[in-house]
Amino acid sequence: MEITEVKVYPVKDNDKLKAYASVVFDDCFVIRDLRVIHGTTGLFVAMPSRKRKDGTFRDTAHPLNMETRDKIERSILDIYQQKIATDV
Repeated sequence: MEITEVKVYPVKDNDKLKAYASVVFDDCFVIRDLRVIHGTTGLFVAMPSRKRKDGTFRDTAHPLNMETRDKIERSILDIYQQKIATDV
């Protein structure tokens, strides 16, 4: 499965949340509402999640291995860096 499209929507005036993103795989499957977060060790991509009745959050979509997670994160963060560089 290949990433065929990445869209990143930067968020202004927020300390931790830097952007929302969507990823399309093989021009036929999309995952929306991924978030670019500035954490204690730098930027990372948080998967879409839903709040449960007990107040905890659970991912609604996520990769099953680190290779896929890294590929998604690298693709999103590369586009994010390009977007913020051109918006300055």
